[in-house]
Amino acid sequence: MIKITLPDGSVKEFEKNTTPMEVAKSISEGLARNVISANFNGNTVETKTPLTTDGPLTLYTWNNPEGKKAFWHSSAHLLAQAILFFHPDAKLTIGPAIENGFYYDVDFGEQGISESDFKNIEDKMLDFARQKFEFEMREVSKADALAYYEEKGNEYKVELIKNLTDGDITFCDHSDFTDLCRGGHVPNTGIIKAVKIMSVAGAYWRGDENKPQLTRVYGISFPKQKELKEYLELLEEAKKRDHRKLGKELELFAFSAKVGQGLPLWLPKGAALRERLENFLKKAQKKAGYEMVISPHIGQKELYVTSGHYAKYGEDSFQPIHTPKENEEFLLKPMNCPHHCEIYNTKPYSYKDLPKRFAEFGTVYRYEQSGELHGLTRVRGFTQDDAHIFCTPEQLNEEFNAVIDIVLYVFSALGFEDFTTQISLRDPEDKEKYIGSDENWEKAENAIMRSAKEKGLKTIIEYGEAAFYGPKLDFMVKDVLGRSWQLGTIQVDYNLPERFDLTYKGSDNQLHRPVMIHRAPFGSMERFIAILIEHTGGNFPLWLTPEQVILLPISEKYENYTKKVLHLLENSEIRALVDDRNEKVGRKIRDAEMNKIPFMLIIGENEEKEGTVSVRKHSEGDLGSFTVEEFADIIQNEIDKTLQQF
Repeated sequence: MIKITLPDGSVKEFEKNTTPMEVAKSISEGLARNVISANFNGNTVETKTPLTTDGPLTLYTWNNPEGKKAFWHSSAHLLAQAILFFHPDAKLTIGPAIENGFYYDVDFGEQGISESDFKNIEDKMLDFARQKFEFEMREVSKADALAYYEEKGNEYKVELIKNLTDGDITFCDHSDFTDLCRGGHVPNTGIIKAVKIMSVAGAYWRGDENKPQLTRVYGISFPKQKELKEYLELLEEAKKRDHRKLGKELELFAFSAKVGQGLPLWLPKGAALRERLENFLKKAQKKAGYEMVISPHIGQKELYVTSGHYAKYGEDSFQPIHTPKENEEFLLKPMNCPHHCEIYNTKPYSYKDLPKRFAEFGTVYRYEQSGELHGLTRVRGFTQDDAHIFCTPEQLNEEFNAVIDIVLYVFSALGFEDFTTQISLRDPEDKEKYIGSDENWEKAENAIMRSAKEKGLKTIIEYGEAAFYGPKLDFMVKDVLGRSWQLGTIQVDYNLPERFDLTYKGSDNQLHRPVMIHRAPFGSMERFIAILIEHTGGNFPLWLTPEQVILLPISEKYENYTKKVLHLLENSEIRALVDDRNEKVGRKIRDAEMNKIPFMLIIGENEEKEGTVSVRKHSEGDLGSFTVEEFADIIQNEIDKTLQQF
């Protein structure tokens, strides 16, 4: 007999070689009908994998992210099978599940694939799915695996297998299709009821521009046709909210081929919006005891060698800048933290001086591959709302909790209400990726988990997601379309203070190392604004929007009264403009609605006579007539309600 521990902590005994599906049936037939994957002893297994030892078992359904991963990975096999049906000479490479769906990278040789082929591939995938083929895993020796793919002339799979260890190689079979695969499948293809090929794109083999370019075929699948329909409707809504589209329409930012790929240009309205975001955070930071600093856009290469960033990001950075002086090299800075360490090092501190909280909206540069650039969400130059707190170990808990408060304040003011915090820890199986001692890592990880618990945050733990110098608390926010984004991060770091020899004098008159907290509530300003645009659909919170009010005089006869109203609004620090075009007021209202201006003030004969304005709210319609003072109070009350005191 073996003992199986279920997620609720209960322990059940089963005969050896019982499968996860049989465990599910012992709980309920309903659960068994919905189980599509499982995890045993920390490893993804098939629902029919025999369990031979004691251990914890988690059963996954479609409603679980790991269940979706198995579903989409299985669908990638179906996609590959369908591609080979139409293109038998194509060479398959890799086909993983991704956040939404799956893809398969394929070398089609001289042939290609286009949108006109999508329907045939979808139909063939569903044809295979209806036959309810079971996924069968089998171990294969390295020699046999190499021989199999060498015979097929697939140099990509051969390269993958050469990097694997004999005894660790498995193939997956279903129907007449075989693929190199680590596992994680649904019980059979019949569970897959709806598929859609989304797009094709170019992708270099293993992401290396010097290697062959493949065709990446993206797809998505669902257990019900209704869910596919809902997903496609959501995508249509996402297209309307695309920050690249709205950014152009609302005149917020632009890109120029002459300036360079991935280097955004902020237009006046976008620059004003960004400045308000910065001022909003600066005000909260000032109350929390932060001091603003400014560091240069470049630094000597040695600075980043000391910090470890050169070893970690050197290949992804812009090439070194060589000066006329022999052997002198500078880099565009990839991170602000090394500069802040040197700011701390400009004078000695005692424990009485700590914590020191240095904040900067610092621009950094990474040479992202051109194929990975995407609007503002993936750029080569971006500004981080960076701050670094240098504190004693005794102050760490209080300081970390205070940073959480700032992040929550930012989310509240901007309408991000649905979020989970991810505790990102190092990979215990691959510690070589990280710098620092086990002792320091343990202290840092424990500090984050303690703070998250004290603040009552909804958390998940992810191993292998830590920064190379320390663990993180990442805020995973869901937007109105249900998409998850990583916004805001807080990190505990015992390692950079050692690398930069940072010290303070303790109460014992001895020198000690400070602990360093890295934090960025927005993360990247560019990425944050992109997500904010899509979350709000361009309908920004009233305190943030570039133009809060537009005045719409019915005719030029009311020009003087319109100017008077504008002056009164500006005195109340309300951002307003006048549409004095020779157009009908209906056209002006439509244009104001298109430009997503929150309030429209209609001004005509009655308004001038009574000293009022007729107020219309974006997407809601007429609110009635008010004096300018009453309207100014409406604006201020709405802003105060959103921006509660920090």
